[in-house]
Amino acid sequence: MIIIGKMLQQLLSSLGRKPATGRYPFEKAVMPAKFRGKLKFSPEKCIGCLMCMKDCPSGAIQIKKVGEKRFEAVINLDRCIYCAQCVDSCPKKALEITPEFELAQLDRKKLKVVFSPPAANTSPIDASRPDMPKADKPESNATPETKAPGPA
Repeated sequence: MIIIGKMLQQLLSSLGRKPATGRYPFEKAVMPAKFRGKLKFSPEKCIGCLMCMKDCPSGAIQIKKVGEKRFEAVINLDRCIYCAQCVDSCPKKALEITPEFELAQLDRKKLKVVFSPPAANTSPIDASRPDMPKADKPESNATPETKAPGPA
């Protein structure tokens, strides 16, 4: 049987103390420096050696070749055990860990992350780039006669 006086004494002493828990949903948690969270893939660094795929103990990574020297990574976050073995084995550091840990989902399809490489630049002058000056963009319907007149 618990004595009411001791319980009341414990209650009154804990009223003046700071709470032992954090205010997590309202204040974001700060993760330590080497925290192993969600994986991030940099397709421009990947050389397609497949070491990350071979070293993954849970088989959570698939690397697919989508072009010449271009690779796509599919990471199944529901399979990943966040051991970072793939990060350690990548010779070009195309994989890295992030401090992101809020990964819970109700739909399993959202846990499959696809990292696609940027579109291949097929021509030296890309007309779809907005950062190019208008004078440098090639005209699509231009004929040799309508281009800039040259010396006759």
